[in-house]
Amino acid sequence: MKILVSGASGLIGRPICQHLAQEGCQVVRLSRRPSRREDILWDPEKGNLDFGPDEHFDAVVHLAGENIASGLWTAGRKRRILDSRVKGTDLLCRRLLELPTPPEVFLCASAVGYYPINTGVTNDETSPPGEGFLASVCQAWEAATIPLASGGTRVVNLRFGVILSGDGGALGKMLPLFKMGLGGPVGSGRQMMSWISLPDVVGVVATCLRDSRYAGPVNVVAPQPASNREFTRALGRVLKKPTLFPAPAFALSLVLGQMARETLLADSRATPNVLLKNGYCFQCETLEGALANVLSR
Repeated sequence: MKILVSGASGLIGRPICQHLAQEGCQVVRLSRRPSRREDILWDPEKGNLDFGPDEHFDAVVHLAGENIASGLWTAGRKRRILDSRVKGTDLLCRRLLELPTPPEVFLCASAVGYYPINTGVTNDETSPPGEGFLASVCQAWEAATIPLASGGTRVVNLRFGVILSGDGGALGKMLPLFKMGLGGPVGSGRQMMSWISLPDVVGVVATCLRDSRYAGPVNVVAPQPASNREFTRALGRVLKKPTLFPAPAFALSLVLGQMARETLLADSRATPNVLLKNGYCFQCETLEGALANVLSR
């Protein structure tokens, strides 16, 4: 297969490209600064993306988007987070539709932030959207793929939970404090988080590429969400460190504002009904096992 990948240098994109190449796929990367002859230049902010007149891709894995946790959610930053997802997806889908033969499958990143938070309800792929900034971003992000789906391409909206990796992401930011024995629960510690190991992310992407049963939203999370307190204790056991230093909710809200309330302090529960129904076998089903797996790599 010839597969186009955006966000190829990111936390998810790097191992996915490596896996696809090992499987014998031809991987073409979208990049603002192409470093290989086969890479394709794109600049979503300027609307630049030019394919050759006879270009063809069997599949696309679209992961690009500005990091939601790399700065305060000022009005300007929120606009960049939204535009990086919606404008980039809209541009990519329009250009793919202009090709002589659009791709057979298009996997587009999204997030479980699509769902309501702090309700105590576990959401599956049929649950309604929530309110707030993250929910509105996810809804607009997924809506940008509709024209491609209407054109006959099988579109899968990958609603990622918290991705566990020792190389970055949320866990990567926590590790320095926890390794010094200075970690602890966030807020009350009772808020639930839907997580998944990076090896399972790669496995889900590979499965969705080849299995035509997958279309529409797919919750990319492990079967059992965990509370923040459970996560903290599990990480402490894996690292063999105490976890006695809590981060008070009021302090996080004061410093990080809306970002803390919709991410760190939010009770977010999702279940991978579509994956389970289709028989996907998780590599890491328990939280402690997943943490031990990714931190040993």
